[in-house]
Amino acid sequence: MPLVDLLLGRPPHTPQAEAARTMDEGVTIYWRDGCPFCLRLRWAVRKDTGRATWVDIWRDPEAAAFVRTTNDGGNEVVPTVVIDGVPHTNPDPRTVVARLGGSSRS
Repeated sequence: MPLVDLLLGRPPHTPQAEAARTMDEGVTIYWRDGCPFCLRLRWAVRKDTGRATWVDIWRDPEAAAFVRTTNDGGNEVVPTVVIDGVPHTNPDPRTVVARLGGSSRS
């Protein structure tokens, strides 16, 4: 198990088909292992991890396709975060923390 998962816990994977049904409300985070920007976001929301829907684009080809259609140039840029139905590419973690109802932690 990667050290980061030992420290932060591994976000539960939600399949894209399920995540798409609830995307208009709340926070859906598209991420993948090894992404430093995803790690930064995971650290920032560590106390609110369970309040977001997490979708691992390396485990779910449909999720990867969604991310490609959402970002310019068809790239798999993560984290891609959908907040109340609006996609954000690599948003400031404070934005995500605020929507989850927490306070920004660095």
